[in-house]
Amino acid sequence: MMLGTRGIPNVQGGVEKHIEMIGTELVNMGWDVEVIGRRRYLANPLQNTWNGIRVIPLWAPKTMILEAIGHSVVGVLFAARHRPDILHIHAVGPALVAPLARLFGLKVIVTHHGYDYERQKWGRFAKRMLKLGEAFGMYTSNGRIAISQEIVSAMREEYHIAVDFVPNGVSVQPKTTSTETLEAFGLTPRQYIVMMARLVPEKRQHDLILAFAKTGRPEKLVLVGGADHETEYSASVKALAAETPSVVMTGFQTGASLAELYSNAALFVLPSSHEGMPIALLEALSYGLPVLASDIVANRELKLLPSDYFPMGDIDALAAALERKLSIPFHENGTDALIRQIQTEYSWRKITERTAEVYRSVLRRQKR
Repeated sequence: MMLGTRGIPNVQGGVEKHIEMIGTELVNMGWDVEVIGRRRYLANPLQNTWNGIRVIPLWAPKTMILEAIGHSVVGVLFAARHRPDILHIHAVGPALVAPLARLFGLKVIVTHHGYDYERQKWGRFAKRMLKLGEAFGMYTSNGRIAISQEIVSAMREEYHIAVDFVPNGVSVQPKTTSTETLEAFGLTPRQYIVMMARLVPEKRQHDLILAFAKTGRPEKLVLVGGADHETEYSASVKALAAETPSVVMTGFQTGASLAELYSNAALFVLPSSHEGMPIALLEALSYGLPVLASDIVANRELKLLPSDYFPMGDIDALAAALERKLSIPFHENGTDALIRQIQTEYSWRKITERTAEVYRSVLRRQKR
């Protein structure tokens, strides 16, 4: 049973994508999988099955600061009643309830998806609670997973506990020749820059819009993603985009529309100040796209070429990097090798097998 997500399928967010994909692979491997979601994010408000996964909609508070923790408490109470072999809690906020789950006698695994207490949207109290959730998750769980080597090292050093490294993954999809979505947004193949991310401060869409405006390039800038809660930041991004020529906001996209936007882009950019392990960047690489990413630790862990990075927050450096990248015409030649590398190193099947081994290890220990 998995807890800590807004829900699946096709709900915006890296944790949501991670759970959607490993849940599907676990079912294919013969596991029974249940995912507890927050009712208001789910297309079906009733319990249902998707890709063999039982999706369980439960109540959650509507306020941003209480949503995750309130839903997590309800989720633990549900798990305590239904007694799963493993309760897998995702992210440090929901990990606040790990001690409660252990009090109910549940076997708990926590996946650390990133330092959520560093996100700009949270105030001082919320950041302290998220840090406490990290400590609770690391100290009280039966097994611990981190999605980057840097997080593994940091957790081992701070809490002196064992942590398994299991990264995010990517599904390599066939490139699509359809242009229906492009036509709907007035786009031309290979004549636009794309960024895929929620409208939250740490993704820094502002930086990309300002850098793009400095270049005066003929391409368009396409921002894919929306906001779970309308905030001052999301409103400011929309206002800046509206007043900047050639910026297109598509809102949240998934499925064939998302594949089309990836397949036809000239360049993918991720200017964020905070990531756990960037699924969107992996997805862009899986389409063979040229990429630009901020030089934060999580992005550098992918070991891209030095020319694929720019100093985070430096708008002039980003503008120069955009000019440099876009001055080189896009060629399909050579992308096959990159796609094969990403598929080999970051396939969801391989990542799910590593996750399942953590499950088995915990279950073996409990039988002794």
